[in-house]
Amino acid sequence: PSPLTGSSPQALVDDTEDVSLDLGNEEELALRKAKIRHPLATFFHLFFRVSAIITYLFCDWFSNSFVACFVTILLLLSFDFWSVKNVTGRLLVGLRWWNQIDEDGKSHWVFEAKKVPTIAVSTEAEARIFWLGLIICPVIWTVLFFSSLFSLKLKWLALVIAGISLQTANLYGYIHCKLGGSQGISRAASRFLVTDVPK
Repeated sequence: PSPLTGSSPQALVDDTEDVSLDLGNEEELALRKAKIRHPLATFFHLFFRVSAIITYLFCDWFSNSFVACFVTILLLLSFDFWSVKNVTGRLLVGLRWWNQIDEDGKSHWVFEAKKVPTIAVSTEAEARIFWLGLIICPVIWTVLFFSSLFSLKLKWLALVIAGISLQTANLYGYIHCKLGGSQGISRAASRFLVTDVPK
C-alpha cells in the first residue's frame, strides 16, 4: 500500500479509466433548448410577407389610391424577397442560393447548405417558422390570384402575380438548397417513386 493514499498502486490504475470529456456540451444543450436564437431575423422573416398580404386585403380601407397601394405592396414583397434570400435563410436554416455569371457569360445557379457542427444549427422552432412562412404565403397568394381573377379585379392581377413569383422563387431556391441542388431533387424523386409505387 502507498503511504500517501493508503491503497495499492494496482487500485490507482483501476480507478483511472479513460473518460471522454464532452467540453462544450452544456453550451450546445442550452442553445438547442433555446426556442428562438435569432428573434430579429425570425420577426422579419414573417413581417414583410404577412404585411404584404394584410395590406393587399385591407388596402381599400386605408387608401383610395390604387397606385399607393400597389407601390406599398410591391415594396413589401421586394423587402421580403431580399431579406429571406440574403438574411433569414442563412441565419434560420443555414441555406443560401444565388445566381452567378462566369467569365464566359454563362449563368449558374448555386445552392448551398451550411456544413457546420450542430452547435451552430438553428433551433427547431426557427426552422419550423422559416419553412411554414416560406410555404404558406405563396399558397395564400395563389388563392388571392384566383379570387381576383374570378371577381374580375384584373388590375390587381399583376400585383398578385408578382407576389406569387417572388415568394415562389425563394421557395424553389430553398427547396433546391435543402435537397442538394438538382441532383438531390432527382434522387429524392426517384427514391419516392421507387419506394411508393405499388408492386
